[in-house]
Amino acid sequence: MSADLHALAEAYGVATGYWDQSGQWREVADSVLCQVLTALGADPRDEDSVRRSLRHRREADWRRVLPPVFIHRADRESTIWVHVPHGSSVAMGLLLEDGETVLPLVQTDDWTAPKEITIAGAPTTIGQASFIIPAGLPLGWHTVRATTVSGRHECPLVVSPPRLSEPAPGWGYQTQLYATRSLGSWGIGDLEDLASLSRLAAGQSADFVLVNPLFAGGVVTPLEPSPYLPTTRRFFDPIYLRVEDITGYGTLSVQDRSRIEALGAEVRALNHTDGLLDRDRVWSAKRAALAQLARLPLTAAQQESFSAFLEREGLALTEYAQWCAFTEELGPYWPDWPEIYQDPASPQCQLLAAELASHVDFHRWCQWQLDLQLAHAQQTSREAGMEIGVVHDLAVGVHGQGADSWRLQHLLLSDVTVGAPPDVYNQQGQNWAQPPWWPDALAEQGFRPWRDILRTVLRHAGGIRIDHVLGLFRQWWVPEGNSADQGTYVSMDHEALVSILVLEAHRAGAVVIGEDLGTVEDWISAGLAERGILGTGILWFKTVAGQVQDPDQWRFEELASVGVHDLPPTEAFIRGDHIRLRAELGVLARPPEDEFSDHRQELGQWAQLLQQWQLVSPELAATLIAALEEQASTGSAGWEDVPTEAFLDALQRLLARKPPRLLAVSLTDLVGEQVPQNQPGTHREYPNWCVPLTDRTGAPVLLEDLADIADPVSRGWVATAG
Repeated sequence: MSADLHALAEAYGVATGYWDQSGQWREVADSVLCQVLTALGADPRDEDSVRRSLRHRREADWRRVLPPVFIHRADRESTIWVHVPHGSSVAMGLLLEDGETVLPLVQTDDWTAPKEITIAGAPTTIGQASFIIPAGLPLGWHTVRATTVSGRHECPLVVSPPRLSEPAPGWGYQTQLYATRSLGSWGIGDLEDLASLSRLAAGQSADFVLVNPLFAGGVVTPLEPSPYLPTTRRFFDPIYLRVEDITGYGTLSVQDRSRIEALGAEVRALNHTDGLLDRDRVWSAKRAALAQLARLPLTAAQQESFSAFLEREGLALTEYAQWCAFTEELGPYWPDWPEIYQDPASPQCQLLAAELASHVDFHRWCQWQLDLQLAHAQQTSREAGMEIGVVHDLAVGVHGQGADSWRLQHLLLSDVTVGAPPDVYNQQGQNWAQPPWWPDALAEQGFRPWRDILRTVLRHAGGIRIDHVLGLFRQWWVPEGNSADQGTYVSMDHEALVSILVLEAHRAGAVVIGEDLGTVEDWISAGLAERGILGTGILWFKTVAGQVQDPDQWRFEELASVGVHDLPPTEAFIRGDHIRLRAELGVLARPPEDEFSDHRQELGQWAQLLQQWQLVSPELAATLIAALEEQASTGSAGWEDVPTEAFLDALQRLLARKPPRLLAVSLTDLVGEQVPQNQPGTHREYPNWCVPLTDRTGAPVLLEDLADIADPVSRGWVATAG
């Protein structure tokens, strides 16, 4: 199409081309541009429509008095614009977050030529004035006020610290909480298990435990297993509640307690099997137990705590609880409900909520209990001596037919989904089936929904990991009906998203880690580092132009580990199990023999580096290389004679020799796990996120078993201060 289409795409932040991971420039098809622009509210049907849309987009700021939100770093001076009819006056002031202090704003001498635009069909000349937002303002959410001939206009002013303070160097565990069970677990790991793991880790000198996202995944079976496809990012999953720690459990009658203990005993038996995790069975048992506990009367102090929680969470909690109750009545996916219930603000929804009031109250009560147990887990970690404590993971988005997509319909787009373009490990691209923020609508809300998500995660955390932090800068959007590789990047307001993240983390005293793996430009990583946000390092990815990077060049300001949950445990990766699995599942874009050949070259470099650092003997390295060569030529190898555990130890010790600011040890590697938690690019073809923690023989490993397993300090996997 014309250059105007590309100009329209640029005006909306839609990329017309991009550099792929191999360094090749890829043009985006005009058809994809039109699909994405349509989703954003533009009209690219024909040349005339494109030109009208472009003109309207370029005039958008001139049609408003103030920006929808203004982002300001506290250490610098910035300038805010205001638009008024040309020749008219304006008075500007700043109301601070305390609601009492008002500061005048001083106009600058900057001059911008007035612009003639069409308003209500009539040409109108609009002038622009500029005012100084001074340096040194208190941090927080303030309000800019403009008084014009048409009245008072306001916009939020977010004052963010220039950067976060760095945490002291340290190490910790990373684990999938649902797989991390104990004798007391009801079939999957829970928040008491998180507290127990924190105590154990603190006793080994660890400073944090990083867990998977704990957001709610639905309350109607079958449950969505992926923690990275939650139904909401505002509330947590009641499946992680420890039933015996619920408020009032100790007051149960003997008969009621026996009934709950019987429910628990049935699913606790699952802890000792090597079968896949059965979330549906676990939730059915917990749901019955929780419903019984929710009926217990509250003491005055408990009622005060519950009421304060309800007031703090407000309408968002009510709508989430209504969604839960509605799914139990109408089915799990709201687009399949009768149309009268598809708008949470409709009178029919309010009538149904009243009919289901006890169910709505139950789900609000569950969230209160989660808040208490999350607080306990973080408090336990800090009291045990951890500097950071629990680090929560923030998923990229939410399920397209879940709670947030129902209650935030005006903020999330439905005709596109977020994913990732093809890369080495996901050669067909990825479609995460998650609706993206509508950037304009989010800005109109002053980015408060983003702030509220962050406050939810940070309330009882010492840190937050931002999965796919590139998404704060740009996102890969896949139009509905397209394959994952037929999409394009859309720019986000990264200054706003990152500044709000920094502000809320600063207020919570939390560490921020950005997962910046994959195709991330240097300016993005540098910008995150400038704000005190740590990057993410994976040992296997520390290569430059196909060559293993010199450890002396490894980045310090990051959280680093040998592996990551999207790859098999380290010993399995060494054997090339990920190649065999992807070939079996049909998600390889190249012949397996080519993949094995590349794997042999890569592992050969690592073996050579480990020799140079005197972490493996030449004989041990030769054994590994021989097995890799046999595998590359025949597709199989005699791995039973290869001490992969020795190579795991060597890789961990190499990372400890050049430690990052934060070093993470995967619990799967510590116990000798061989089975991948997740295989990207698959859905039901592989039991993603349903694999329990097991040892190298496939036997289940419980938290109580960790006392008999050599810890990372004694194995030389981490560097300690003393």
